[in-house]
Amino acid sequence: MDPERSAEYMDNTVNDTKTTPHISQRSGTVAILGVFVADAAYRAIRQPNMGETILGNSFALGPGGKGSNQAVAAARCNAHVSFITKLGQDAFAQMALDLYAKETINAHAEQISDSYTGSAYIFIDEASGDNAIIVCPGAATTITPAFVDSAKSTIESADVFITQLEQPIDAAEHALSIARAAGVTTILNTAPAESVSDSIFQLCDYVTPNETEVEAYTGVKVITIQDAKKAGDVLLDKGVGTALITLGEQGALLHNKNQTIHVPAFNAGKLMETTGAGDAFNGGFAAAIAQKQSPADAARFACAVAGLSVTKAGAAPSMPMLEDVLALMGSQ
Repeated sequence: MDPERSAEYMDNTVNDTKTTPHISQRSGTVAILGVFVADAAYRAIRQPNMGETILGNSFALGPGGKGSNQAVAAARCNAHVSFITKLGQDAFAQMALDLYAKETINAHAEQISDSYTGSAYIFIDEASGDNAIIVCPGAATTITPAFVDSAKSTIESADVFITQLEQPIDAAEHALSIARAAGVTTILNTAPAESVSDSIFQLCDYVTPNETEVEAYTGVKVITIQDAKKAGDVLLDKGVGTALITLGEQGALLHNKNQTIHVPAFNAGKLMETTGAGDAFNGGFAAAIAQKQSPADAARFACAVAGLSVTKAGAAPSMPMLEDVLALMGSQ
């Protein structure tokens, strides 16, 4: 799909879109290259200073990792999903495999004995729900272009391919090049922000940074929607087809050379935590594009998925079900 040729893009004005999709059965195929980590989440009133110990209010251990979370989000949005990764041979790997079986995700997951399955420390501010995260990808750091080649047919047969930057960048770029050569719609979620060459952007139909990440790649500090448009212009100059910048409470901005569309955020209820919001957005967007929604409608759908995710604790566990997403979209 070439987003620059869509009939959705006819002018350069900032618009809202309010179309609710109707998706009754599993459709569209999404392939995802990424990382699984076991999230160790600690809730407390603040983070401790160096050398200090404080008492927390709660602890939870559950499945996470950007790519893995996105796979769960897309699967719960009724897409056919394949997830490409590497795991260790340990209890956390079994947690991952059990998750994929439960969520009907096709796991192209190699298990290796000389590394561990990834894990993450997550601090959650009790008052705001905001988070700070340290990720150790473990076995996923050994993902190589050669390993990506072992999943080549999975990537080539997808409607949409999405990856992030938690695994090695050369593997991500190679996977994007396979997808691009096969005519698969490509999405790069530039998280976490890492130094990359413009060659990777030239392989992307969509790039989906948040405000912090887009500043790292463009030098434009994003506070307003117009700031996001300026940052988007820099990404387009780097070769991106469409910049889709997530803006927290302001929603998202979908911007390419033919049109700019602001999609407002959804208010789904009391905020619990923001840990999986970006992954919910990306998984929902990938599923919607695979299901042939227009880019604007897909971005609105993704905002609804993200809006619901922040009302629940955890990363993968907070990914909403399709019926809840459609109900929220129909109410606002």
